[in-house]
Amino acid sequence: MESPEKSSNLRQKAVKGVVWSAIESWGSQVISFGVFFLLARLLDPEAFGLVALASVFLNFIQLFVDQGLSTAIVQRQELEPEHLNTAFWTNIGISTLLIILSILCAGLVAEFFSQPALTPIIRWLSFSFLFSAFSSVQQAIFQRKLAFKALAIRTLSAVVAGGVVGITMVFMGFGVWSLVGQQLANGLVQVFTLWGVSDWRPGFKFSIKHFQELFAFGINEVGFNVFNFFSRRGDDFLIGYFLGPTALGYYSVAYRILLVMTQLLISTTSKVALPTFSKMQQDPERMRRAFYTVTQLSSFIAFPMFLAVAALSPELIKTIFGSQWLPSAPVMRVLTFVGLLQSVSFFNNSVILALGKPSWRLGLTVLNSVANILSYVLVVQWGILAVASAFVIRAYLFSPIPVWMIHKLIRINLGTYLQQYIAPLISSLVMVAVILGMKYFLGTSINLSLVLAICIVFGAGAYITMIRLSAPSLFNKVINLVKIPAFEKTR
Repeated sequence: MESPEKSSNLRQKAVKGVVWSAIESWGSQVISFGVFFLLARLLDPEAFGLVALASVFLNFIQLFVDQGLSTAIVQRQELEPEHLNTAFWTNIGISTLLIILSILCAGLVAEFFSQPALTPIIRWLSFSFLFSAFSSVQQAIFQRKLAFKALAIRTLSAVVAGGVVGITMVFMGFGVWSLVGQQLANGLVQVFTLWGVSDWRPGFKFSIKHFQELFAFGINEVGFNVFNFFSRRGDDFLIGYFLGPTALGYYSVAYRILLVMTQLLISTTSKVALPTFSKMQQDPERMRRAFYTVTQLSSFIAFPMFLAVAALSPELIKTIFGSQWLPSAPVMRVLTFVGLLQSVSFFNNSVILALGKPSWRLGLTVLNSVANILSYVLVVQWGILAVASAFVIRAYLFSPIPVWMIHKLIRINLGTYLQQYIAPLISSLVMVAVILGMKYFLGTSINLSLVLAICIVFGAGAYITMIRLSAPSLFNKVINLVKIPAFEKTR
């Protein structure tokens, strides 16, 4: 049994880890989006589409660089030096082979998509595999120790460096190569930063026994990631193949905004949700209450945020990225409904894993992947808006399945579960009505940025007022959560 001192020390480490994880997640997202905003204003949609096409191929190959070994290092209770050395040299060897494979196959991929410009882009970006291999073991060691400060410094330094390189190159006239330079600089700085702050250095040893121990766990992670890849990137592949890089550029910008919003909502809580629910395994009643609470709180934030973006999508796209990106606006509006669903149902996976059912998650991922690909194939001929709509429809049709799984595991009451959404949803719909009314009233008589600001202020005011009137207990719960202890002491 753990001593109180050891338990307290672990709790302190976990709290610090969450803080630094939040700094890493939010800081990197804000900086990345700022860089993305500048590059999108200076480059055309085709440039983003070409890099997105290259990423479809390279991100799939990337799944096999690590073989899930770093995840196994984090998870493993008893860790020996041979595990670390074996994982490191395995990653280096595999990444080298995958770079050679990518260089040889680049021409075939470019020919498949009828885009000759892809060949050199794929070849240069494939070197990112080696950067990943050189840093994955150090990253796993820091994660294992809950030393998220080092990882935050690594990520923020790399994002800034990549942004500086990308923006500098675009002003020098390098075009699409600015995006390539940004990614390579990011990866290189990550390696140097992690090696600079890490005491661990690989020894020249390789153990088949220790490889087998890590691989036995890691292969399951690889399987999940492969199916998840097809679920997440199948749309990019089909749009790039059938509609070309320009259409993919418009789609990728809309999807990038969805991704940033979703990650900002769940990136910090994702680090603590699984271990928190895991500690409640023997207390299903407590887990049920916690599940209802996080569902309600996530909907409190996600509903107004995504529905406001849906209502203001043309104005947001034109103001942030410029008129050349307006074809992305209707796609972004549709995709916000997927982001909303993903954000409020994120904790389903946490509960499923906490109760020891990873095979359920894998099965659900396989089902989603197959359904996504089939729906994309059926509608891609009608354009990117049809693909986005198919994504949304599939997501909502399948959404009862994980809820049924949660019911089987912790016996949630469906009525109580759905009740968590009512106040945020009604308040958000009132907010949307206010925003649309303000847009109609203001028209085109004033500056677009001012229209956005007025709509956001009045919309937020309407949402907060409605929540306070319709669900005062939820309003007070949120206020108590965001209170700063230091401020409270001064009152």
